[in-house]
Amino acid sequence: MPDAASRKPTQSAQNPAVTGQISMNYKWSRYLRLILAILALATGVGAIFGYPVEGLLAGLLLYLAWTLAQARRLYQWLSHPGAGQEAPESIGLWGDIFDGLHKLHQSHLATQDRLLAQFNRLQESTNAMRDGVVMTDANGVLVWWNGSASYLLGLQRQTDRGQPIQNLLRAPAFKAYFDNRDYREPLELNSPARSHLHLQIQISLFGEDDRLIVVKDVTRLFQLEQMRRDFVSNVSHEMRTPLTVISGYLETMVDYSDELPARWKRAVETMAQQSSRMEALITDLLLLSKLETGEQHGAEVPVDIRTMCEQICQDARALSGNSRHEFQLDIGDRHHLLGDEDQLRSAFSNLIFNAVKYTPAGGNIFVTWFTNRDGAHLSVKDTGIGIDPIHIPRLTERFYRADPSRHKETGGTGLGLAIVKHVLLNHDGELEILSEIGDGSEFICNFPRERLAEPDPADESASETSDEV
Repeated sequence: MPDAASRKPTQSAQNPAVTGQISMNYKWSRYLRLILAILALATGVGAIFGYPVEGLLAGLLLYLAWTLAQARRLYQWLSHPGAGQEAPESIGLWGDIFDGLHKLHQSHLATQDRLLAQFNRLQESTNAMRDGVVMTDANGVLVWWNGSASYLLGLQRQTDRGQPIQNLLRAPAFKAYFDNRDYREPLELNSPARSHLHLQIQISLFGEDDRLIVVKDVTRLFQLEQMRRDFVSNVSHEMRTPLTVISGYLETMVDYSDELPARWKRAVETMAQQSSRMEALITDLLLLSKLETGEQHGAEVPVDIRTMCEQICQDARALSGNSRHEFQLDIGDRHHLLGDEDQLRSAFSNLIFNAVKYTPAGGNIFVTWFTNRDGAHLSVKDTGIGIDPIHIPRLTERFYRADPSRHKETGGTGLGLAIVKHVLLNHDGELEILSEIGDGSEFICNFPRERLAEPDPADESASETSDEV
């Protein structure tokens, strides 16, 4: 009965690498013995004739000539290793080298064919996509694109390969989007090849700062959105006139409510309140529609933020009434902003009035305007009920209500923050919202430095110093 040692495979049998190393060492030692035997034979032949050293040199020269001949055959084969061409045949060490290189070459060809097949399949799949896919290098030079990109962007394979994409898509918005390197949000623009198509472009970075550009045809969604805007605008316009008439009669009835029967008095007052609320809703809808379409965009002039905020806070105190909110207004030195005064007033009013509506009686409201190297900022902070952070990403959506019951109490339209968002977009700004339940809320309007209509005192002092020098 064999013992355990005999049943257990040896280490070399378990490890192919060890087995290969042993085989290589054996072949190498055998090859060395063969060379030494040949040189000894050459030396012996030379000794027979009385020239042992010359015989050894002759053997070395013959071996060197044979080695150079094998090296030349290897060089020729490596220069033109055709797919069907066999490696040269030889003996000894050179025979093993030729066999090993031939196997490596065949493995390389098989891998190349497999990768080429996968690449062709990838190309076929991307060409079947309805979305355009474009690959560029770090400088925007076109490397590859699929058939949909050719259709949507008008790219020509014969002439456009190797061209910078900025030279083919000449829209200033695309160039700014490409160079800005902020690809969190997609870009929408009309197709340069087909003006009736509306495209959405999303860029992603990969590799060594290369770009992958995905182009989607969103014409249908764009048309639906435009139809929605037109519908809202038209309906709001049509509703405004009859609602104005109804509100006028209701106001008259409220003025003479003492002459009405008791059961009608409350009904008339309720109708008057709801008609006012509907008027506010229609006004906000029309304003939002104009902001979205660009109709509500007057001439940009330097706007005095200090004066505007003082007036809005005065109106907010009247809105507060018996709630007696405390207002703290802090406006920095550089308080002139380049923009549309009506739009800015609408946005700031919405933020400050919302703070009044959602802050308990006796609470504090802080209105702060400050500037720094990032730009200009208006902060409206309150000590109100706060907002659950889960609602913050959706607060600027139309009619989104974090707490519907509170909106019924305050009479809000649900469009205030949507108006603020679009006003800031028209002024190259963004809205930042910070809030926790029970800790109040802070709404910050961030504007770029280019929007400031006053020079930075630090820049002026630096300029004066350089002039003196």
